[in-house]
Amino acid sequence: MAVLYQTLLLCVYGFFSNLRPSEPFLTAYLLGPDKNLTETQVVNEVYPVWTYSYLVLLFPIFLATDVLRYKPVLVLQATSLVVTYVMLLKVQGVLAMQLLEFFFGLATASEVAYYSYIYSVVEPKHYQRVTGYCRSMALFGSAAGSLTGQLLLSLAQAQLRHLVIISLTTGAVAFLAPWFLPMPKRSLFFHKSPEMEKMEEKPPSTAALPVKAEDLESQLPLHSQAISTIPRSSETGLRSGLVEVLQVLLADFLKCYRCPSLLAWSLWWALATCGYFQVINYAQVLWENIRPSQDYEIYNGYVETLATLLGALAALLVGCLPVCWSVWGELALCVLSLLMALCVFAMDTLRNIWLCYSSYVLFRAIYMLLITVATYQIAASLNMQRYALVFGVNTFLALLLQSLLTVVVVDSAGLGLDVFTQFLIYGGYFAVISVVFLLAGLYKLASRRRSKQQEQVLPNSRAESLCDSPPVS
Repeated sequence: MAVLYQTLLLCVYGFFSNLRPSEPFLTAYLLGPDKNLTETQVVNEVYPVWTYSYLVLLFPIFLATDVLRYKPVLVLQATSLVVTYVMLLKVQGVLAMQLLEFFFGLATASEVAYYSYIYSVVEPKHYQRVTGYCRSMALFGSAAGSLTGQLLLSLAQAQLRHLVIISLTTGAVAFLAPWFLPMPKRSLFFHKSPEMEKMEEKPPSTAALPVKAEDLESQLPLHSQAISTIPRSSETGLRSGLVEVLQVLLADFLKCYRCPSLLAWSLWWALATCGYFQVINYAQVLWENIRPSQDYEIYNGYVETLATLLGALAALLVGCLPVCWSVWGELALCVLSLLMALCVFAMDTLRNIWLCYSSYVLFRAIYMLLITVATYQIAASLNMQRYALVFGVNTFLALLLQSLLTVVVVDSAGLGLDVFTQFLIYGGYFAVISVVFLLAGLYKLASRRRSKQQEQVLPNSRAESLCDSPPVS
C-alpha cells in the first residue's frame, strides 16, 4: 500500500510539473506585447542563461540530491518551477528574464531527484514497473500541455498570458505533491542499504531500457547502486566520504571509457545531445521568423504534441528493428545523423512553415530512436555501480559542448548570429557527426574483415607446417 501511495504522488507530480501549455509558445510570448523583448535580446541574451546555469548546477545538484536524500531537492525543483512562472507572468526586462532562465535551469538540473527518488523507497522488484509509470505520466503531461495550449489558442481564442497562468496553476498543484512524500532512509551513493550492496555487482536489466529511455528531458538516469557509505556524524566524516566517492567515481570513469564500444556510443550521445538541445531550444525562434505569431495563427502546440508522441513511439519500437547494432551501429549512426542534418538544413533553407514543422518532428523522432539504442548499448556493458556514472558524464559533456557552442554561435558575447545562420551551423554540425561515424564504421568493418582473414590464414599455416614436418620414427 505504501508503494502505491508513493507511486501515485510521484505520478501526480510528474504529470502536473510537465503540464505547461505555455511552453510551445514561449518565444511568441516574450516577443509579443506582454514582454516586448526583441529577437536579439531573447536569442542572444536570455535563452543562453538556461544552458549555462544547467551546466553549472548539474554536478552540485547531483551530489546534493543524494546527500539530502531526494525529497528536499524535489521540493526545490517544484519551488523553482513556481518561481519561474511567477516571474514569467509578473516581471519585465532582460535582466529579469535572465534570472527566470536561471531558475528554470535549477529546476531542470533538479529533475534528477524525481527519477532517483523511486529507487530509494521502492523495492528492486518494483523498479521497472514504477519507473514506467512515472516516466509515462511525465511524458503524457508534456504532450497534454502542448495540446491544451494549442486548443485554447485555436478554439477558445485564449491569450498567451492565459496559458502562462494555467502553467503557473499546474506548477502550484505539482508543488503540493512532494510535501506528502515520505523522507527516504537510503540513497544511491551516500546512504547505501544492505540490499543495494548485494545488487551493485549485478548488471542492470536491459530488457526495460527502451521504455526507460523514452523520456528525453531525463538528463541523469540513476539506476546504479551506492558506491560508498558516508558517516554523517560529523563534518569531517562527510568530507572524507565525499572524497572517497569522488575517487571511486574517477577510477570507474577511467575503466568504463576504455571500452571501445561504450566510448563510441557515449561519443555520439554527447555530440548529438548537444546539437539536439540547440535545435529544440531555438526552433520556436526559427518558426517565429518564418510565420510571425503577430500576423498568422501558429500551430506550435500540435507540432510539439506530435513530436513527443512519435518520439516515444520510436523509442518503444527499437526492439523491432532488424539491426545488429554491435556490427552496424556506427554506420547506422552515420546514416541517421546525416538524416538529422538534412532535417535541420530543410528547416533552415526551405522557409516553409509546414516543411519546417515536418522536419522538426522527424528530427526529434530520429533522435529519440537513436538515444534509446545508445542507452541500451551502453547499459548492456555496465554493472549497476557504473550505470549512473556513464550517463551522468555523457550528459555533462553534452552540456559542456552545448555551452561552448552557445558562447561562440548564440551569445551576444560571441558571434551573436541570427537564427537562420545558427541552424545552418547546426545542420553542418550533424553532418560532421555523420562523417565521424562513417569513418568509425568503415574502420570497424575493415578491422573485422582483417581479423577474419587472419583467423583463416592461421589454420592454413598450421596445416602446412604439419605437412612439412618429418614423420616421427
